[in-house]
Amino acid sequence: MQLPTSPVEEPRDPRAIAVDLFHAVSRAMRGADDVVGRAVVALLAGGHLLVEGVPGTGKTLLAKSLANAVGGRFGRVQCTPDLLPADVTGTAVYSPATGAWEFRPGPVFANVLLVDEVNRASPRTQAALLEPMEEHQVTIDGETHRLPDPFFLVATENPFGHTGTFPLPDSQLDRFAMVCTIGRPDREAERQILGGAGGVGALDDIQPVTTPAELAHVIAAVRRVHCANSVLDYVLDVADATRNHPEVALGASPRASLSVLHAAQAHATVTGRDFVSPDDVKAVAPASLAHRIVLANGVDVEEGLRVVTEIVERVVAPHA
Repeated sequence: MQLPTSPVEEPRDPRAIAVDLFHAVSRAMRGADDVVGRAVVALLAGGHLLVEGVPGTGKTLLAKSLANAVGGRFGRVQCTPDLLPADVTGTAVYSPATGAWEFRPGPVFANVLLVDEVNRASPRTQAALLEPMEEHQVTIDGETHRLPDPFFLVATENPFGHTGTFPLPDSQLDRFAMVCTIGRPDREAERQILGGAGGVGALDDIQPVTTPAELAHVIAAVRRVHCANSVLDYVLDVADATRNHPEVALGASPRASLSVLHAAQAHATVTGRDFVSPDDVKAVAPASLAHRIVLANGVDVEEGLRVVTEIVERVVAPHA
């Protein structure tokens, strides 16, 4: 990962930044601590987050809250069936003043990008996100443009089968570090939202708790968190078990295994340790793999979570 070129003061402890991010986002996301924690882990792991749920449960709110807490440049794409790839990545525009074609960057050039209702975009437009998500760059007319560092994409989607949705291709699903499903809040959390103590009304109160430059240093530090060979083998055993499970038609890819490791490193950081334990792998594996395995009836996040959780419970973990 390319480190920011701008100077940054001595970065704070990554654990402190993680705690600040969690509490900042939780001000708006009432009753969803598990989801917020998973989002922070995905962010610190340097990956991207897929948020699934029915409309009105806070998917967009989670992304906006994260963007406010991180600061930096924020971009948003509202997906519709007629959205074009250039609406996301940008395009070259002819300038009569200079007589040359000038590149006009699209909303993807952001530190935090919200892609709202991603599965309402056509497969052609969804494909425009593959290069930015994997290589943190955009290529237009043969010229490559780097994205800001860090680049964190939060995509929301309605459950497949709802009106006007397209299935996400496996290649795109494999680029999301983690997936989470937001359900309806419990009665007390919903009461707080109705009383103005959370929800959209709390967004303006969320101030940045870090900077993109500091966050880039934290992500780089997370990648250096120690992981013993025995724990690496445990990650490989879990991934291999998905490839040999009777309910799984297509198991986890090597990219998925690497993503589990990065998420486990981030989870270890969030919990205040400088090494990865088997418990970190157990904590992140379901959310890291559920959307990356293909079951007999296709990709199913809910069933995928169940299958991976069973695998994690069955595979023997090394002693910490």
